[in-house]
Amino acid sequence: MRLTVIAASALLSLTPVFAQVTGSISVSRNPNGVQAATPASAGFEIFLQRLWPQVQARGISRQTFDLAFRGVTPDPSIVALTKKQSEFSTPIWNYLTNAVGGGRVARGQAVAAENAAVLAQVEARYGVPKEVVLGVWGMETNYGSFKGNKDVIRSLATLASIRYRGDFFRDELLVALELIEKGYAGRDELRGSWAGAMGHTQFMPSSYLKYAVDWTGNGHADIWTSSSDAIASTANYLKSFGWVPGLPWGMEVALPERFDHRLDKGSFASFRSAGVTRADGRPLPSSGEGRLFYPAGHTGPVLLLTANFDVIKKYNSSDAYALAVGHLGDRIMGRSAIQADWPVKAARLDMAGTKDLQRRLKSLGLYDHDADGRIGTGTREAVRRYQISVGEVADGYPTPALLSRMRGGR
Repeated sequence: MRLTVIAASALLSLTPVFAQVTGSISVSRNPNGVQAATPASAGFEIFLQRLWPQVQARGISRQTFDLAFRGVTPDPSIVALTKKQSEFSTPIWNYLTNAVGGGRVARGQAVAAENAAVLAQVEARYGVPKEVVLGVWGMETNYGSFKGNKDVIRSLATLASIRYRGDFFRDELLVALELIEKGYAGRDELRGSWAGAMGHTQFMPSSYLKYAVDWTGNGHADIWTSSSDAIASTANYLKSFGWVPGLPWGMEVALPERFDHRLDKGSFASFRSAGVTRADGRPLPSSGEGRLFYPAGHTGPVLLLTANFDVIKKYNSSDAYALAVGHLGDRIMGRSAIQADWPVKAARLDMAGTKDLQRRLKSLGLYDHDADGRIGTGTREAVRRYQISVGEVADGYPTPALLSRMRGGR
């Protein structure tokens, strides 16, 4: 699948590979058939030598292996890119403004009109609303305007050689070689992002292998140049992860005064009984379930999310990303912007503070993940449980004041 790269673990063993990145891999071979490396690329060459038995075990030929890696060197720019992940570092209100800014809504409406027939047919077949597909397409590549120009094999090999996210990128690299071996994609066709995601909606190689659709029927699922194939592939991906037809991804809501914030999840009927209403004045869905989400705390906008929000997160595990996809899709369809004001002047935790908070939550037995400084679902739930235990508003949003209270043992 596409990445989830934003929830990645720490980089491992950077120095041996990236201390030497000049030169290219020699194509000469020793008697065992392994490519000989120049001293400048020794670390990367060792990685390739160790990779070959795994490639061979998957039935991929030496010819494909040599074709894929001819002249390939590690890309030193990628290490820096792994540390720039705006879904976790940018304030949510800025992230959403960027998501729907720059003419992206207007362009999305134009693209929707141009692809109206395909979008309608794909929605009918897979049950995924066209606006959600458009939201993904817009967020990933601005509707194909920039699909990435990096060599996917080089990107994946670079990330795999430093063991970024453990074996994830090595496995994606093996699948990319399989795509070449089986003729699903040509070597030169494998162009995409720094993380190896490809095409209009940025599929990882394994996602291409599992979910790519040849909508045009020409014998090739072309997510790179065919918008129709990309649209259908994206819908197929979301359907495969459990998209529920007829259920919205979520909606902005208004809470009544003296709302009991311990009510976190339940049926739409239970929220209706508690006085929760939609911000746009429309009624809550007649059936189904949801959960409250406070992206900037209870003083900012409040969302009521559904299981389909979690399906969007299968594309990218960030809450901010999934919210942007849904919001962009809504705006393309002419629905209202988020109405409540964002607490833009409120103090926010920095990464060091968030790590401290996570460690303290862990010591209390409320949090069982790494203290990575990123606020995700696990951190929010742990904060919420702590807030309930000390009688604070249970919005799951960590603040400097909350951290101060924890440091003071209160």
